[in-house]
Amino acid sequence: MLAKRFRGFFPVVIDVETGGFNHNTDALLEVAAITLKMDDEGLLAMDETFHFHVQPFEGANIEAAALEITGIDPFHPFREAVTEREALTELFKGIRKAQKKAGCQRSILVGHNASFDLNFINAAVERCQIKRNPLHPFSTFDTVTLSAMALGQTVLAKACEAAKQPFENEKAHSALYDTEQTAQLFCKIINKYQQLGGWPLPEEKAEEKTEEEQKEE
Repeated sequence: MLAKRFRGFFPVVIDVETGGFNHNTDALLEVAAITLKMDDEGLLAMDETFHFHVQPFEGANIEAAALEITGIDPFHPFREAVTEREALTELFKGIRKAQKKAGCQRSILVGHNASFDLNFINAAVERCQIKRNPLHPFSTFDTVTLSAMALGQTVLAKACEAAKQPFENEKAHSALYDTEQTAQLFCKIINKYQQLGGWPLPEEKAEEKTEEEQKEE
């Protein structure tokens, strides 16, 4: 069912923490991702989680203001950070495996202000010259837009509050926590739309009914 829900796209919720706002010059410091699954009722839920602390690439710019927000010490000895190549290789391996299992043709990044996360991922892919990137190079599912439509909010914490989803501000700006919150929010919005009768589309429901009637005959 998941393969049919988003035109063959496999949704992967991703959040990154960085050393600034410029994906070409600033360090990628943390990345987290959660794959999604769909049950027999057509409802989305979180599945596998991936999380990596990342070593700044050689020559990377790191803004002090960015570290104040995230609380990351890029060179802490107990951080257990890996290189960009190691992080992305392992992440993409897991995504491709889940994508294949779901019968989807391509993965797509789900994020809050998704273009920010995708730009940093794409920049790291280019630096590392990684050939097999399962993510669509420019299309995304942005929970900012979905939250504005469904909840009247655009800030992640406010959107979660409107969706009756607990959000702890002191845990924000951790890639793993923000990914978990974004994944829950995305699933809630998509599932609510499904429960309200918005999906499958009316014509698809009619086709399914016709197929069932044909089987009965």
